[in-house]
Amino acid sequence: MACKKEHSHTDTIVEELPIDQGGVGRHKCASCAYEAGYKYGLLRAENINLESILDNIEESQKGQRRHRSPHAAYSLGYYHGVLDSYQS
Repeated sequence: MACKKEHSHTDTIVEELPIDQGGVGRHKCASCAYEAGYKYGLLRAENINLESILDNIEESQKGQRRHRSPHAAYSLGYYHGVLDSYQS
């Protein structure tokens, strides 16, 4: 299914991530991956099944998230979430 979520904020974040056109990440929504990583980062989750997370992310060929690495997006989101967890 194609992602139809409004990602105006995260699209600007993921536009600088590396291109990834192969493997499990092909056509996955990088903005959704970033948001998932951010959520887990806020929790400082330690047991993460990234393969399962990426499998459940919708596909997207839209705008800035086109072909961006969902692995890099998730990692960056996780990092930002951890940083923000210390602000709470």
